[in-house]
Amino acid sequence: MKCPFCGNDEDKVIDSRPADEGLAIRRRRECISCGSRFTTYEKIENLPLMVIKKDGTRQPFDGDKIISGILRACEKRPVSASQVEALVRSIEESLQNSLKREISTSEIGEMVMEHLKKLDEVAYVRFASVYRQFKDVNSFFLELTDMLEKRE
Repeated sequence: MKCPFCGNDEDKVIDSRPADEGLAIRRRRECISCGSRFTTYEKIENLPLMVIKKDGTRQPFDGDKIISGILRACEKRPVSASQVEALVRSIEESLQNSLKREISTSEIGEMVMEHLKKLDEVAYVRFASVYRQFKDVNSFFLELTDMLEKRE
């Protein structure tokens, strides 16, 4: 760290403590050259996760959009709000932990369907019918048949 007083880049840390409710570290430093003391703050650099839409446009990831889609699929189903929040939190964590900074809506949709299938099959079918844009009854029937075969 460069000393703000003399410009020397050698210093020693005198004190470190959490700051901003644990989101940063406050460090008290002393310049080895001139003896002046100064404070620095370190925090994690969060790069925004960008979503690539079907039309090619990009926008920042918004977990609330996933929640609203899942809530529509779970309407009048025995799925609690805390289950939906846990599902979305799990998806967000896996997205943040991946090394990708851009993800397509189709990848997100597949993740949601994978989680919904385990949580509630009716909600899964509802979400899939909108997400996969079933054109007719046959495509809907094929999805149900595939789901039943995998169950057995």
